[in-house]
Amino acid sequence: MNNDEIDEEEVIAALNNILEAELSGVVRYTHYSLMISGPHRIPLVEFMKGQATESLLHAQQVGEILTGFGGHPSTAIANIEETNNHGIQQILQESLEHELHAVALYRSLLSVVADRSVFLEEFARGLIATEEEHQLELRKMLRDYAM
Repeated sequence: MNNDEIDEEEVIAALNNILEAELSGVVRYTHYSLMISGPHRIPLVEFMKGQATESLLHAQQVGEILTGFGGHPSTAIANIEETNNHGIQQILQESLEHELHAVALYRSLLSVVADRSVFLEEFARGLIATEEEHQLELRKMLRDYAM
């Protein structure tokens, strides 16, 4: 393989890993939106529903790219550990960990496509930026619990 040729199998594998993580985000954030209680419930439920919707959009975008490369989208979702601890702090911490994992997956895709596909590089960079923004928001929400 030429250095500037893209390894399609590696791209498809990276995209399927992302797809599974994004689909797990749909389930995770929907679950969290149902489990949140307390005085901050309404804004947090809206935030979690927004995250679930965005995860589905990302999964759909990834699936379109994946099939464009001739890949077969996975029907699996990444493992979601159910801690049965649905306190707001725990939910926010688990959400932060999910977002950190998502960044790692998008960075993995970026490493596969760097200097080989402007489209995929830009796609990966854009999603990394989005996930990093979510991390910042979650870190801000967690600050009250750090005291």
